Amino acid sequence: MKHSSSSSASNNISSIKDNCHRNQRSMSLGGPAHESLLSKPHSQQPAQTIELSRGESGDYVVLVVENSRFIVNPARLITKSDTMLGRMFAMRARNAGASNVSVMSNNGCNDVVNGILDLVRPNDQNEYDVAEGISAPCFRVIMDYYHRGIMNCPPLVSVSELREACDYLMVPFNVNTVKCQDLRSLLHEISNEGARGQFNVFLEEIILPQLVIAAERGERECHIVVLMDEDVVDWDEEYPPQIGGEDVPQVVYSTPLYKFFKYAENRDVAKQVLKDREMKKIRLGMEGYPTHKERIKRRFNRTEVMYNYVQRPFLHSSWEKEEARSRHVDFACPIVKSKSNPSLASAASDPLPQVFFHFLTFFKFYIDVAVNFNFKLE
Repeated sequence: MKHSSSSSASNNISSIKDNCHRNQRSMSLGGPAHESLLSKPHSQQPAQTIELSRGESGDYVVLVVENSRFIVNPARLITKSDTMLGRMFAMRARNAGASNVSVMSNNGCNDVVNGILDLVRPNDQNEYDVAEGISAPCFRVIMDYYHRGIMNCPPLVSVSELREACDYLMVPFNVNTVKCQDLRSLLHEISNEGARGQFNVFLEEIILPQLVIAAERGERECHIVVLMDEDVVDWDEEYPPQIGGEDVPQVVYSTPLYKFFKYAENRDVAKQVLKDREMKKIRLGMEGYPTHKERIKRRFNRTEVMYNYVQRPFLHSSWEKEEARSRHVDFACPIVKSKSNPSLASAASDPLPQVFFHFLTFFKFYIDVAVNFNFKLE
């Protein structure tokens, strides 16, 4: 979702988002959520004008979204100061006088004022293109938040689309602000947000200490198995279980983290959080982990210990920066000098030893004897 303003306006919008108490899931220009919205095919409806509100003195602004024009009282937008539209038009109101300044000194003040005004610069028709990529029906639902404080999501607008649009426009998305018939989708979006916050807690308190332990050993990746608090690991000292793979897993005991990783959706959220934290080679899933021995088999001179395996979540991640260099190995072929022949050239010029001529003479004599013997038999 891009605005028609200049690049300085995009930087100012980013600073607004940083100061707002929104989570890291809010869309950024060029981000995956932003690209997903832009790629969604929206039906091209005929141009229409929807009048939502006007000021007491007739003040209004025209917001252009998709192929629709929304007439809105700017005071309604300014009252929601924590949202993107609220802050943008609040700046417009505060800097209305500064827009009339034609020439200023070359001390940089002119650039600052123009950068602020670029956030809400209208087009040639004095209309504001505010949300390219958001469908008009979805934006109509969001406008309900500015007028009534509640967004009623119709069946034609998906909850996920509304969620992404709310993240971009910095509109709060929760059970108090969104009402819809599709409770499953609504709860799914709320669970994703809750899972993100909960995993950040698990990451700082449980997972990060294990990553630090691996890093202090000089390793560049870590494999963590999550066991329940009541799990008991009792391995035979003489016959420990054979754990496949190159990685020696690190074990953490946490029933809450185990329950969190049971759901595939939570694992997807956790993987995205780790990607946002610049981790690589991320794998999340369930695997068997040996806890205690069940029985011992003795066959001839071999002894096999059978272990009990339980399905537990695992997390694997890497912080290696130069993977290509780690896979590359420099092979060196040492030059071994012969004691008798210092080089191949000199070796080729040296005469053959006398023993070699004796061997040729004996070999010729053996061939002659064999031929004569076969001739006599015939």
